Amino acid sequence: MIDVKETYDALMASGVDMFTGVPDSLLKNICAYITDTAPREKHIIAANEGNAVGIAAGHYLATGKPALVYMQNSGLGNTVNPLLSLADEKVYSIPMVLMIGWRGEPGVHDEPQHVKQGEVTLALLDAMQIPYIILEEVAQIPAHVALAMQRKAPVALVIRKGTFGSYKLKNARSNDNPLSREEAMKLVVDHLHTTDIIVSTTGKLSRELFEYREAAHPSPLTSHPSPLTSHPSPSTLHSHDFLTVGSMGHSSSIALGIALEKPGRRVFCFDGDGAFIMHAGALGIVASMKPHNFFHILFNNNAHESVGGQPTVGYEIDATAMAKASGYQHVIRAATRQEMLTALQQLEHLEGPVLLELRVKIDSRDDLGRPTTTPIENKEAFMQFLGGM
Repeated sequence: MIDVKETYDALMASGVDMFTGVPDSLLKNICAYITDTAPREKHIIAANEGNAVGIAAGHYLATGKPALVYMQNSGLGNTVNPLLSLADEKVYSIPMVLMIGWRGEPGVHDEPQHVKQGEVTLALLDAMQIPYIILEEVAQIPAHVALAMQRKAPVALVIRKGTFGSYKLKNARSNDNPLSREEAMKLVVDHLHTTDIIVSTTGKLSRELFEYREAAHPSPLTSHPSPLTSHPSPSTLHSHDFLTVGSMGHSSSIALGIALEKPGRRVFCFDGDGAFIMHAGALGIVASMKPHNFFHILFNNNAHESVGGQPTVGYEIDATAMAKASGYQHVIRAATRQEMLTALQQLEHLEGPVLLELRVKIDSRDDLGRPTTTPIENKEAFMQFLGGM
């Protein structure tokens, strides 16, 4: 394993003193060290990976020095345009060092959403003509940074699972909200109708939703409850939920596509603050279509909790004001159990698009499992529930 302090020191000694990106579980130890060590103005947790490439470009233009841009390999998709149309040597020729967590590496067990990304990660870097090394020791870093400066173009450090030694974030975010995300999610689910539809975001929220359904009433995906009661128990089945295990930041767009085609059904987007911020432009698109059946539930804990607890700007921005300015019909914020219950009762009488921001504490179970169904099984059961098959 590589020591995170030695890695940071090697980057600094090579002229890299600016760090930006989106946290990844494979990079959580080095990201935690950067968070604790780098000055605030030298470490920016970006809205998305393309945003981070832009920050790195601006840093180079102002200083003549390369920045480090860290990301999960799934984030490469967000960087393709700025890497090729901004940083590439055939355009502005801007050096930077990409640090990429290699989720789904062939031969290494991982979740299904990472399999294809893992298979094509190195091929994608080859296609973009970005020189890369699979980092195995700190001694590789200076020469690779020097290569970026020599070529005046991006280079990449590919990080395998277990590359970095352990490091626990000292300056971890906390808040005094009384309910956890899981507790708040259960309150929302308990107030849904049998015909309601959920599109749930990437990360622990979808895992918690799956486990709540499973614990209450484990059932075959193809079964459906009788729609006789307006407020069923959590035994409502998995088929009501589309678990967006990948595509971070796009759950609200998926939910919009469904809401427009199913105007007689209420559609709930369960979102997280990191995902909400990543593609916040979707707010305006949702609002412009005026879906009366669209309910955007934002579980905001001010952290990228699923990948190590790095902070977001979830409490520095005003999500409700953003939604209102974008054209949402109603916006509500709640933090206590009673506030949430009151808000959920209000939803019964409101037309969308509605944003309900639930401020929750940073907390999740150590024994939280993962969905035991495949994405294809989830999709097919969900489409059957929607009547699309």
